[in-house]
Amino acid sequence: MRLLLVEDDRDLAAALLKHLGRAGFAVDVAHDGEEAEYLGDEEPYDAVILDLGLPKRPGLTVLQNWRRRRNNMPVLILTAWDAWHERVDGFKAGADDYLGKPFHVEELIARLTALIRRGQAGVQQALRVDGLLLDEERQCVVLDSGEARKLTGTEFRLLRYFMLHPDKPLSKSRLTEHVYEYDADKDSNVIEVYIKRLRQLLGAERIETRRGQGYLFRRTIP
Repeated sequence: MRLLLVEDDRDLAAALLKHLGRAGFAVDVAHDGEEAEYLGDEEPYDAVILDLGLPKRPGLTVLQNWRRRRNNMPVLILTAWDAWHERVDGFKAGADDYLGKPFHVEELIARLTALIRRGQAGVQQALRVDGLLLDEERQCVVLDSGEARKLTGTEFRLLRYFMLHPDKPLSKSRLTEHVYEYDADKDSNVIEVYIKRLRQLLGAERIETRRGQGYLFRRTIP
């Protein structure tokens, strides 16, 4: 999953970047409201962590502008402004969740995961598909035999995106956009390497190649 972290406190942003990376997210960072609004409109993020007290453009204005342009990506407001009326203003502007500072990183990650899953129709609370269970805490996949197989960071993000969109053709460019950060080397041919690894882990029949469309992660296999 790919996140946009909008935070002007560079020390906090750097710390969160490490925690979110270890949790299996690809993260882009913006330190002011103008850059955040631009990235949010141009890049296909799965969720946004948005601070309100930003230089150049307030976070609330950024959120209002996104919603006015029908940009409906999930947004979690993260701010020290924790008065009840400020939370109400945030929700009225279109926020999906709210977390006041100080906070525990574990709660932030749990709320983000819930937001992303909530946006996927029909996705259950546990990320499970036909006997496969994605253990997000250990970043491994548990087979129906009970065997746990460790995943690299990219394999984990790729498999999580597949499992959130079973039985849907996904192009290489779409997979690349949701697996890598903004400034990463987005060579779509590298996706083929990771898909080959996932097939070795899960069985070749689990991920089907669709000519002209990309790849399809099968909810059930024959």
